[in-house]
Amino acid sequence: MTLSRRTMLGTGLVALAGKRVLAKAPQTPEPVPAPASGGHKPSVVVPNGSVLPSKVVRGVRVYHLVATEFDHEIAPGLVIKAWGYNNATPGPVIEATEGERVRIYVTNKLPEVTTIHWHGVFVPFGMDGVAGLTQEGIGPGKTFKYELTFDRAGTFMYHPHVDEMTQIALGMHGMIVVHPRSGESARVRDYSLMTHEMMVPIGARRADPLAMNDFNVLTFNGKAFPATDPLVAQVGDRVRIRIGNLGPMDHHPIHLHGHAFEVVATDGGTVPPSARVPETTVIVPVGTVRVVEFTARAAGDWPLHCHMTHHAMNQMGHAAANLVGADPAGVDAKLSRVVPGYMTMGQAGMHEMSTMRMPQPANAISMLGGKGPYGVIDMGGMFTTVKVRDHLVPGQDPGWYTGSPAAGEASPSDLVGDGITP
Repeated sequence: MTLSRRTMLGTGLVALAGKRVLAKAPQTPEPVPAPASGGHKPSVVVPNGSVLPSKVVRGVRVYHLVATEFDHEIAPGLVIKAWGYNNATPGPVIEATEGERVRIYVTNKLPEVTTIHWHGVFVPFGMDGVAGLTQEGIGPGKTFKYELTFDRAGTFMYHPHVDEMTQIALGMHGMIVVHPRSGESARVRDYSLMTHEMMVPIGARRADPLAMNDFNVLTFNGKAFPATDPLVAQVGDRVRIRIGNLGPMDHHPIHLHGHAFEVVATDGGTVPPSARVPETTVIVPVGTVRVVEFTARAAGDWPLHCHMTHHAMNQMGHAAANLVGADPAGVDAKLSRVVPGYMTMGQAGMHEMSTMRMPQPANAISMLGGKGPYGVIDMGGMFTTVKVRDHLVPGQDPGWYTGSPAAGEASPSDLVGDGITP
């Protein structure tokens, strides 16, 4: 095997990527949304996020969004300069009731013009938020006013419609939840999740808005596992998850373990019951919303994640050399003379990195994992859990689920009794 300079550099990158911080996955209490002023009580829960405050002024619900640049922590060890709304990415969820007249003020504190488009909402032409076509751009330091009526219930999104390639890529997007005027016929645990993807070079503090593939930071509501908050429910609860995708390029097959769901709505409207089929995975294309509902059937900590395998991981340094099956002993011996303790990783697969603590560049989460009840959960990116319990105590952390026998090593008597030869 000829060891070129490029191969050697790639090997070094894999070693640098070898440190895996065993961060404890968040174990948050059952979310309890705070009521907004003006008599409107939010019912949607936003893991790792919030609902935009509002007030009623002379019969109109008023909101204020501020486009800003800010520091955003995606997971422990990775902080980026993001663009978003009210110092958050995604921005806070705009929540309202069908038929409400709303007035939304938008202040621009970015270095370039912006607008907001109300994705999927039927609005007057002049309120559609397309710079140059329906309005002038909102210049830096300016505040514009949008007035509209949410004339139908549903799940929608908001985002800029000027320099979308840059502004959305850097984090400017958010969800809109409009509840039916008639209310719910039964209690529903209602969650909002927005997916996103970025290319953040190892050690960098800003995503590359020009990236068209090889995204290495994948998030639910702006967080990558193990920083993602769980969704919680009791056995028998009806659970709704509103999933939005305003990422640059990729569709996401979102998969739920232990349950089957139905797609009950999109950003275009309700799916008729006759058109619904049971699913365990739903593809959420770019620029769309998919709303799924299911009944929590069994207690456990059930994974919810994108099934594109590279989307359920964190920055792995995609430019590193593929060393699966390689024998790096000679390289290790030479490099350890100048880098004491050097050890090449990846030749037996990537899971071995889960317990290694090797140096890596600053502001990088090359192999960040979460500590679970049975060891390391070597997932990342678009991964979280739906924590289903027989009983939930409001405000109490449900912890890890251990109420079911776990698969374990087979005993010799098991093997003999069933005629299995390993």
